[in-house]
Amino acid sequence: MKKEKEKTEVLEKIANGITWWVGSIPSLIVHTLFFITSFLLPMLNIVEFDKMLLILTTVVSLEAIYLAIFIQMSVNKSHEKIEDIQVDIEEISEDIEDIQEDIEEISEDIEEISEDIEEINEDIEDIQEDIEEINEDEDDEDHNERAKNVILKSNVSSNKNEIKALKDIISQLQTEIEQLKKDNE
Repeated sequence: MKKEKEKTEVLEKIANGITWWVGSIPSLIVHTLFFITSFLLPMLNIVEFDKMLLILTTVVSLEAIYLAIFIQMSVNKSHEKIEDIQVDIEEISEDIEDIQEDIEEISEDIEEISEDIEEINEDIEDIQEDIEEINEDEDDEDHNERAKNVILKSNVSSNKNEIKALKDIISQLQTEIEQLKKDNE
């Protein structure tokens, strides 16, 4: 099987080479010289005109048959390549559609993430407002606490003074009581 494939590949290369050569300028020159020579031979009385036409017609017919076969082989090979390319294009188209679907999904995900970010930003703003309110309340509470503390401290100070005054009075009274006791004895 492998040998048959190798033989086929060799024949295809030969056919491609002949097809390429027939379509080249050197082929045009060789054919032109061949036809000129063919028509000169009867004029120079080397070959009879009828025999030359018979041989020329036979050679040209055989060449045309083989060229038609070689050209058809090239067409078939080109057709196979075109079909392969079409299959590849279809696969690429499917891949592109898949990629477009993925891009659409990613775009939707990005939109959802953007919405989530906006919601988070709104939540953050609400939290910041709450913090500012709490700070204001704490400032008011701090002022109230400070005021209470100042009042309490001033009350404590005045109470201390009053207590001290009362102690002094008690101490005087104790002294007077002791004096009275002594006097009564």
